[in-house]
Amino acid sequence: MSHYNLLIDGTLQPAEQYDEVFDPATEQSIGHSARASRAQIDAAVDAAQAAFEPWAQDPDARRQALAQAAAVVRENTQAIAELISREQGRPLHFALGEVAGAAATLEHYANFTPPAPQVLRDDAQRLVRIERRPLGVVAAIAPWNVPIILLVLKIAPALHAGNTLVAKPSEYTPLSALLLGQLLKDVFPAGVLNIIAGDGQVGEHLARHPQVRHVTFTGSVATGKRLYAGSADDLKRLTLELGGNDAALVLDDADPKAIAESLFWGAFWNSGQVCFAIKRLYVHQSLFAPVIDALVERAARTRLGSGLDPQSELGPLTNQAQLDRVKALVADARAHGAVVHTGGEQPDRPGYFYLPTIISGIGAGTALVDEEQFGPVLPVIAFTDIDDAVRQANASPYGLGASVWTSDLARGEAVARRLDAGLAWVNQHLDIHPGAPKGGVKWSGIGYEGGERGYDAFSELQVLNIARPGA
Repeated sequence: MSHYNLLIDGTLQPAEQYDEVFDPATEQSIGHSARASRAQIDAAVDAAQAAFEPWAQDPDARRQALAQAAAVVRENTQAIAELISREQGRPLHFALGEVAGAAATLEHYANFTPPAPQVLRDDAQRLVRIERRPLGVVAAIAPWNVPIILLVLKIAPALHAGNTLVAKPSEYTPLSALLLGQLLKDVFPAGVLNIIAGDGQVGEHLARHPQVRHVTFTGSVATGKRLYAGSADDLKRLTLELGGNDAALVLDDADPKAIAESLFWGAFWNSGQVCFAIKRLYVHQSLFAPVIDALVERAARTRLGSGLDPQSELGPLTNQAQLDRVKALVADARAHGAVVHTGGEQPDRPGYFYLPTIISGIGAGTALVDEEQFGPVLPVIAFTDIDDAVRQANASPYGLGASVWTSDLARGEAVARRLDAGLAWVNQHLDIHPGAPKGGVKWSGIGYEGGERGYDAFSELQVLNIARPGA
């Protein structure tokens, strides 16, 4: 299939304009994505609004549809995963894991029991109870780095809570989401799930639509701020999971050889294109050289290649703009006196590949340390005093995740508690507990996804106050 159409009101709809989508490993075209017009965006929201009331009042239908959706995704795992690899670049075995996670998420919410209403008073005179009600139409805008699981993490709880939804994937990775819409077309009642595509203007029009009551967005800080400002006039509810500049602290009692593999993948999984990835590594001076050596050795034997090559460990960056940004950050680091221990260049081959890169000799005040690189480049910074390391880690407008690496778990926990981050790990990074909320502080976001806190975001409170006869 070369042309992928929109899912609006239970039907697949073509568009007047199609955007070409490229494989970042080959720079060759792999398909065309329908770009939603303003009229089609409005039609999708209108369909979601019309479907809302019957959907909100039928929890059994919601559970059954989510269970069926999980089965459909699981049956089509290979096709979805191959399309993710081709448009996003990640090795296929990782993409297969992403699709398996999406199916598991749908299944989880099919079996999820929401929190019970809270009874504040129940006596002969009065019943006072706090209940939760669905919001209405939800706009879900997903990023390009992990396109399906991050979309499903929005779709599944929103639909379970009784909302209807209009989803928009990134313009860099729209095909897998549109394929998902095609597969789920007959699973949900018409209008309950709509999937459109297009550039940032499509997302902005969707988010500003007056019938949209909640916007859930994962992506850049700059776009999140625009959505925040654009929602003010209508007082929309918002969940924003934004960028991160995660710090990892290696204390003086850690074992460099034992932690090197986990540190490497904490920084370089998905070629560093992960909001929660390690993006700054602070290492105690006594371990600085052995940690550098261990990371350089691991980087040097890492196999780069197309996502469909079974030998690949890292794929390319997803788009030219991201590759250009990474190259510019490394060039700036070199201009500031950085030492490039390995990598630091684009290999001579087609595609948006960049060698896994370990850099030292720079610190705060350099863009690579201060900003989110979102690529396979890791600055390593020495420290001698743990208080100073914590201060440096926290001296950032971001606060998504952070980790501490040590052989003393009590000490690691004490340091982790001092870090300004929504997620704090000890001796690991990137692990997301399925029942835990995830979200950041400062510029890294507003609200949570996952867990009961994340589920609550898709509903609003109603206090039901009933006077009994004779009261």
